[in-house]
Amino acid sequence: MTPEPYHDITTQEMESLVTQPETVVVDVRDEWEFDEFNIGGINIPLADIRAKRHYLVPYENIIVLCANGVRSRIAAKDLSRHEDMHGKTIYHLHGGLLEVED
Repeated sequence: MTPEPYHDITTQEMESLVTQPETVVVDVRDEWEFDEFNIGGINIPLADIRAKRHYLVPYENIIVLCANGVRSRIAAKDLSRHEDMHGKTIYHLHGGLLEVED
């Protein structure tokens, strides 16, 4: 059986994971969305995720998020297919930023 390419996580799980070393939060929304509101991390829009994935190589844990979870799920699947991401743990914030409590 093939291992899961990425793991769905809740907001609470994300909050715990971001404190771990070698962890990065990647917001795949467009730049203007990120500028309007973000919870930190780096902004790599979905359209650029393949070309800019080299920025993620130093990290072991990669948490991908977007507004509602659709774009980040696509990004998580795409990242998991690339050989330079093998051995890394890729997380997807289920429900996206809409699930983040104020």
